Amino acid sequence: MKKNFAVLGLGRFGEAVVRTLADMHQDVLAVDIHEERVNELIDVATQTLIADTRDEEVLRRLNIDTFDYVIIGIGNNMEASILTTLLAKEQGAKKVIAKAETSDHGRVLQRVGADQVVFPERDMGRGIARKLLSNHILNFIDLSEDYTLAEVVITDPTFVDQNLIQLNLRQRFDLTVIAIQRGPKIDISPDPTAIVRLHDVLTVVGPVKQVEALDETLKK
Repeated sequence: MKKNFAVLGLGRFGEAVVRTLADMHQDVLAVDIHEERVNELIDVATQTLIADTRDEEVLRRLNIDTFDYVIIGIGNNMEASILTTLLAKEQGAKKVIAKAETSDHGRVLQRVGADQVVFPERDMGRGIARKLLSNHILNFIDLSEDYTLAEVVITDPTFVDQNLIQLNLRQRFDLTVIAIQRGPKIDISPDPTAIVRLHDVLTVVGPVKQVEALDETLKK
């Protein structure tokens, strides 16, 4: 199901989020104070805007409360990051996901209302370490200390040519499959009867330990 996202701050993190969501055919508004960053995404995002998100009137005109998710990608300007997060929540944003540079920055973002705080550099380091120890995990994105989103490539013959009901990953591993990628094609929110083929990539969400358990099972 298509959702709508507002990405405020278009540095490397924000730009990557916009491009990924656009590739997945989601509606994305991309906003930044720097014209050159916005221009890079004019043909990618659904809408773009050059604006200072520290201005309360800007967020009001954007109808920030109508978006399913508001992603604050401002990282190197802590004041702008915190103020934008605060204003977005004050104006009724449903779910705010904010990028933090440090743990102290993250704590402040939580205190002013961020529903979720992400640490891209820290998470990237963890993800790289995990991938080095696994032949099946292509990517990790930590959602919290205990929960993660992971991309898992299927090479085990016992997982192949079965549908999601038969694989029963929710019961076996407490994992939810939110996407199946086969070559360049991505099936978002796949039907439970979708068949898993050799070398398909499953995007799963669940406890970190359960993703590791799935990885161990695939190694056998």
